[in-house]
Amino acid sequence: MPKRIAVVTTSRADYGHLYWPMREIEEHPELSLDLIVTGAHLSPTFGHTVDVIEADGFEIRARVECLDPEDSDAGMARTIGVATTGLTKVLAQLRPDILLLIADRYEMLAPASVALALRIPIAHIEGGDISEGAIDDAVRNALTKMAHLHFTPTEPARQRVLAMGEESWRVVCSGAPSLDHLRLSTRPDLGRLEATLAQTLSDQLCVVAYHPVTLQQDTTLEADALFAALATWRHQIVFCFPNADAGSSELARRSREFCAARKDATLYVNLDHLSYWALLERAQLLVGNSSSAIMETPSLGLPAVDIGERQRGRTRAANIVHADATTDAITAAMKRASDPDFRDSLRGLLNPYGDGHASERIVAGLAAAPERDLLLHKRALTLDPTHMAFCQDDEDSARPR
Repeated sequence: MPKRIAVVTTSRADYGHLYWPMREIEEHPELSLDLIVTGAHLSPTFGHTVDVIEADGFEIRARVECLDPEDSDAGMARTIGVATTGLTKVLAQLRPDILLLIADRYEMLAPASVALALRIPIAHIEGGDISEGAIDDAVRNALTKMAHLHFTPTEPARQRVLAMGEESWRVVCSGAPSLDHLRLSTRPDLGRLEATLAQTLSDQLCVVAYHPVTLQQDTTLEADALFAALATWRHQIVFCFPNADAGSSELARRSREFCAARKDATLYVNLDHLSYWALLERAQLLVGNSSSAIMETPSLGLPAVDIGERQRGRTRAANIVHADATTDAITAAMKRASDPDFRDSLRGLLNPYGDGHASERIVAGLAAAPERDLLLHKRALTLDPTHMAFCQDDEDSARPR
């Protein structure tokens, strides 16, 4: 019998990362896919992106409505609660061999908690990274300690997971699977992209991907500086819709107001991942605080301006220009990022987040995973006070038995 891998996707963002791992799970003779769709995917406000998943041909085993309509921190907390209840029913019925989760979205705490109670082993993608300005950082670390297999996006991330006491055989540096699109996906050409966007794209295009800063009391506090700086950009602007976090409706409202005042600015609620990649390939720069800027733009040699606190601590390549959340700092960073000499300096840039083969490593790890009982029984590592290094309780505990 094939090993059954349940995958939870909650939004367009994680779906783009999970697309190729899911394709390779489907194609692997020793694995089968149980896809669970929840969160923003099922919300008309966020584009009802479950339609994209179905159009791509994936079979959906279960849908769990959970996204709270209130745009607040309390709404986020209720979303976790509703998701936990709904996923309990689904996972108790499916009882997969492994539950595969990705990254750091707050709603991922729900499937992880349910799997823990049901004794379903968890595989986690993109643990060990850092984003100190968002609650995502704590979520990611919590998922790491709840998980039984780890596929990290960078080598420093792998080292952090090991430093958290995880056994070495459980931890693989896979790279970020979103980068597999560059190697495996056919992105729309300019004509198809412009048809999808219903507009002509200029050579001086600025893409904006900005989300609430969830660790701040006022999650949109930095937005004043962003919109003031964008007003100085005299060329075309494309806004991507913000994530479903507290403050997203305010950011969407301000983006719509900005676009209403400028004929060369547009907000897209539901931009599929291939169109997004094609858009980045045509852009002059990306501005915002999205992990996409940090993880994906280096592979394109695209200058990116990272604003404020949200991504603080992330491993980053030379194409990332950080700006404090002030109008002057963002404007100066945009000027530097849009300088042709700066872009020329990025030729041959290596992306620390991988080489486009992450999905192969992830699926190979899932297929080779030991049986359930061995996965579930994690062994604690102890800190040697003499050498200040983590060591195994005995010599052969670094290997599954």
